[in-house]
Order: sequence, then C-alpha cells, then structure tokens
Amino acid sequence: MTDPDKADDRLVGTDRVLAVLLELGTHDHGVSLDELAARMQAPKPSVHRALGSLTRAGLAARIGRGQYILGDEFMRIAFAHHAARPDTARITPILESLSQRFSETAHYAVLDGADIVYRAKTDPPTGAVRLTSTIGGRNPAHSTAVGKLLLSTIADSVQDLASLLGPSSLTTRTPRTIVDLDELWAELEIVRDQGYAVEDEENETGIACVAVAAPLDPAGPGRPSGAVSVSALTFRTPLSTLVDGLPEIRRIVGGRPPA
Repeated sequence: MTDPDKADDRLVGTDRVLAVLLELGTHDHGVSLDELAARMQAPKPSVHRALGSLTRAGLAARIGRGQYILGDEFMRIAFAHHAARPDTARITPILESLSQRFSETAHYAVLDGADIVYRAKTDPPTGAVRLTSTIGGRNPAHSTAVGKLLLSTIADSVQDLASLLGPSSLTTRTPRTIVDLDELWAELEIVRDQGYAVEDEENETGIACVAVAAPLDPAGPGRPSGAVSVSALTFRTPLSTLVDGLPEIRRIVGGRPPA
C-alpha cells in the first residue's frame, strides 16, 4: 500500500524537476548550480538532484565548469514536435513569403491568457539586423499588434477585456504603450472594424508591426487560430510602409494569387 505522505513527496520532487527545467530554459548561455538555487530560492541539494535527473534523461547538459544548459534531447523533442504541429506546417510557408516580400521578420502568434506566444518566426533572407524574438517567447498582448488583433476577436466588452487580462495593471513597455483599459478597448474596437492591428513602438522602441488574422483552422470554431504579423525596424521600414503593404499581406496570408 502506498504511503500518502511519500506520494506527496514524489509529486513535490517531480514539480521541482520541472521548475528547474523551466528556469534552465531562461539561461541561453548556461547557469551554475548556485545561480539556479538562488534564482529559484530553493535548497542547493534539491536543485542538484533535479539537475541530475534532467541530465540523465538528456534534458539538461553540463558544460564548462559547473554550467548547465538545456540538453540535446530536449532540443530534439522540442524541434521535432514544433515542426510536426499542424498550425506550424500550415503557417511557415506564409511567413516565408512575407519575409521574402517585405525583407522583414514575420511571426505567427497565439493568445495565452494575457500574453501572446510566438509559435513560428521567419527572418528576411538578407539583412544584417534581425529581431530578437524567439519561438516560444512571450510578450504582453496589450502592447503587441498580434495581441491586440487576437484580443479584438474574443473580447465583447471592456469588462470582458479586463477579465481576459487579469487584475494586474497593464505593463508599460515603452512610453507609447497603452496602459489604460478604456483606451485599449477603444483601440480594439478600431482593430475589429478595420480588420488589422498596428504596433507603433509600443512593445519595443524602434520596432513597428502590423498584424492580421491567421487563416481559419478548417476544424476550428470559426475564430482565427492566431495572428500573423510583419515586424520591422522603424529606421528601415516605417509603420506607414507596412500599412501601405496590407493588401499584399492579406493576399499572401489568404493564399490568393496576385491580381
């Protein structure tokens, strides 16, 4: 017969291993045991045991002198899974066409609570300066074009919007970020009417973006599965140029041939 207390201990141990894995994923260049324990406010022996489990499974690896990174097995699973996702397979050719046409970065993102998560990204084939966004990375929905586009499709009132974004105040990302709920709702009403959203240095200074709804999932409920955007450095491609390119963006996203 299983001792309930021991079962609870195993559950805690599993949760700890997962917490270490998630924290490890935030350190691209590696992190030491001491740093991990401090960041997680956890006992060093517990973190060390969790790292041992992850390393034996290939989900973590030790490099250099006591530095840990995500392991090759984790990367293999993540990339194989990502490449096989139906939405990624459908959307990647669209993003590639957008990057090629506008010589800028294209994203596909979905809504997750008050954040957006980048599911796919393509960079332009040429150009030395590229954006730092990453697949799996997050940004606040209220400060991004893709986030505003997606919020406009599911929020029916300012009360709905408040419920979706949660009780915390809207984060200020740049001096241009909309942090007033009523002002954001007014913006979403405009987005809904015009069928696209813009981001004018609201999430990151020097970055402009325009977003439209991704193609509807044939098996879905009739709402877009996510949003597609073209993001650009403003010194190279100002927001007005992206807005002027909306007919072409919509044509590419919709899979329609040129007129």
